[in-house]
Amino acid sequence: MSRIQLALNVESIDEAVQFYSTLFDTRPAKRRPGYANFAVENPALKLVLFENPGKSGTLNHLGVERASMDEIVEQAERLESAGLTLDVEGDVVCCYARQDKHWVTGPDGQRWENYVVLADAGADLEGKSLADVQAAPGTAGDLGPATAGGCCGSSAADGEAEVTATTCCAN
Repeated sequence: MSRIQLALNVESIDEAVQFYSTLFDTRPAKRRPGYANFAVENPALKLVLFENPGKSGTLNHLGVERASMDEIVEQAERLESAGLTLDVEGDVVCCYARQDKHWVTGPDGQRWENYVVLADAGADLEGKSLADVQAAPGTAGDLGPATAGGCCGSSAADGEAEVTATTCCAN
């Protein structure tokens, strides 16, 4: 099933998760430090939350989660044949998942992604807060924006996902 994705910046991930769990009567499908996503069935929505103090209440990005690579290819071909320019990212880590995707920019500068999830990433962080991870032995204390937001990435190598910052969650 394809569904619209709405990614929001929130001040407190814990407060936001509590609110959206109540609003949509569902628990998060994935919870990582400073990050949560909901796979809402009715209405069909992928709600993504990024703890981003100082930017709360703003849109992070928009997208459409697709059910298969065939849909990604079909949409890319359709958009390109309509004259739109795509920014293609293959096998990247974003939002704690390996994904294939492409981005297109709307006339007012809003970026939309079409993506398919290939595999989970960061499962060892499920349910942990930023404070939990920062306090863990052997961490530098400052995990940086990529880990804090769980987003964006580079190509996965040897089955391991390396998280690095790019444009996905920088808004």
